Amino acid sequence: MSTRIEILTMCMVWDKLNGKVLLMNRPNRKGFPGYIAPGGKVDYPESIVDGAMREVEEETGLKVTEITYKGLDEFCDPEQGLRYMVFNYLATAFEGELLQNPPEGELIWIPLEQALDLPMQDWFAERFPRFFHEGTFERSVVWEKSTGQTLKETFKVYSDKVLQ
Repeated sequence: MSTRIEILTMCMVWDKLNGKVLLMNRPNRKGFPGYIAPGGKVDYPESIVDGAMREVEEETGLKVTEITYKGLDEFCDPEQGLRYMVFNYLATAFEGELLQNPPEGELIWIPLEQALDLPMQDWFAERFPRFFHEGTFERSVVWEKSTGQTLKETFKVYSDKVLQ
């Protein structure tokens, strides 16, 4: 069986000064309906971080000026020979104006502590707090699309204490 790897990004935009995050409400027709952070596929041969910054600009109109890598979410389906690798970032500085008619869904600035009250996919609600914890994370899930069953899951949080 041949295997396929898809590289994607997700970038949480955080206005620390006002205590708000930027989320988009994706319609059903776009897949993954509900509130989500900007992100998408990385174009070959662009770097992963450049892909994250480009996706934020395309989906929101904002140009990221400060960005931090937060972790990797990886999903493998052995039946399809498919591996999705989602590289997660946190943007804490940006410039520009929000798009009036964004292509991926309505944009909303919401207080950080209220964000999880919005309707969103379970996987995004689980990932959301990780953007705001110290260090980085790595999560790998092996699942069967046909049965919807998780076969194996590995989760690890890394700190920078080794540098101290």
